[in-house]
Amino acid sequence: MKLAILSDIHGNWPALEAVAADIDAWRPDRVVVNGDVVNSGPSNVACWRYVRERAATEGWVVLRGNHEEYVSEWAAPGLPREGIAYELVRLSEWTYRQLGGDVAALAVLPDRWSWAAPDGSLLAVMHASLLGSRAGIYPVTTDDEVRRKMVRGAAVFVTAHTHVPHRRRVDGTEVVNIGSVGVPGDGDGRASYGRLAWDRRGGWRIEIARVPFDRAAAERDYFTSGFLTEAGPEAELDLVQFRAAHDARTRWRAVYGDRVVRGELSLAESVRRFLDETEFRPYSLACEKLLMAS
Repeated sequence: MKLAILSDIHGNWPALEAVAADIDAWRPDRVVVNGDVVNSGPSNVACWRYVRERAATEGWVVLRGNHEEYVSEWAAPGLPREGIAYELVRLSEWTYRQLGGDVAALAVLPDRWSWAAPDGSLLAVMHASLLGSRAGIYPVTTDDEVRRKMVRGAAVFVTAHTHVPHRRRVDGTEVVNIGSVGVPGDGDGRASYGRLAWDRRGGWRIEIARVPFDRAAAERDYFTSGFLTEAGPEAELDLVQFRAAHDARTRWRAVYGDRVVRGELSLAESVRRFLDETEFRPYSLACEKLLMAS
């Protein structure tokens, strides 16, 4: 049994195209898409259409991530339409509109998938963890916290969400974070996905594969799709994360999130200050404009 597991595409069509080609060349028995196909990126229609087509014609399993939840919530009334509360969810509204409001299929995606090998060993797959679709496992997460998040007793627990690929062994369970296809977060700009195989002689074999893709084409999509001009101030954080191949939003939220909610400064001003004050400044639009003018 050969399994390819990919995740966190985030509307990056060139990355998905490259990873899908790599998977096809490897010829797995099953492909699992572990959530976050859409949102926080520019080419959501192309990515979602492609994944749905492969699911319909070739049996790809598609799981729900936190971003599918964010986008599908716009189909129901009650989300804010103005003010700071709206600005903080404006990204997912942009994706909802890009998908034409056709998000019913996102809402009903399952949150986990598992497979039992002939020897009884279990592989379990979730976007983040048992504690929820946003409760991820990072390299710095303690083993005690991992125990609360993983499926206990599984031979292999596959997660994603954090965009940082890594693996460790906890109480006999191989915990594998397969990283991100569309927005890698470990400083390596190549896409990542998991290759897992089981056979009777050796049991489980696990590899985190890295795949280069056309990053210039992917970056152009942020500009030509309307993402940067229409999806609100947080859209620039997504571009910066893509360029840097490191998480910027989590740090921005820790520094400025509460202050924005309290109304001490606007979302746009908080993003600008954060980018000006941190190592992400060289990746910002303001710095790019300065370089072009010089």
